[in-house]
Amino acid sequence: MSEKLPRAGLDDTDRTMLRLLQQDGSLSNPKLAEHVSLSVTPCWRRLKRLEDEGYITGYQANLDRRKLGLSILAFVQVTFGMVTDASIQRFEEVIQAYPEVLSCHKITGNADYLLQVVATDLDAYSDFVENVLRAMHGISLIHSSLAMREIKSSSRLPLR
Repeated sequence: MSEKLPRAGLDDTDRTMLRLLQQDGSLSNPKLAEHVSLSVTPCWRRLKRLEDEGYITGYQANLDRRKLGLSILAFVQVTFGMVTDASIQRFEEVIQAYPEVLSCHKITGNADYLLQVVATDLDAYSDFVENVLRAMHGISLIHSSLAMREIKSSSRLPLR
């Protein structure tokens, strides 16, 4: 990919800090400062600005879903037959409440939403589809694609 990403309001030091923190969110401020050749206080100020301006929205550890017993990864397309503001709002509220839904996107194309869902096994996934998705009013089609093998999974954004 050779296209240049928008520069936003960031200089090279900001981008380096963001890249390093994406690689290791537990990096201490002194270590971060050392990596970007700043003293601790200016580094902390930059980090605080990046957080305050919303470039950094949080910190988390990346976990191995399989080791946690979540062997099923499904991509689920949801299509509404009858679309009302109330049904869409209810759907989005319900989806927010289920931690097994890793992501939910309103999309273009044949479906209205694309979900990424994890489950312990096919029975647990089937329960989610039957008891959550099929129970919602307005949904006319649920199309599931199960991941057979994960080639790449990352939440790291490209920072050039």
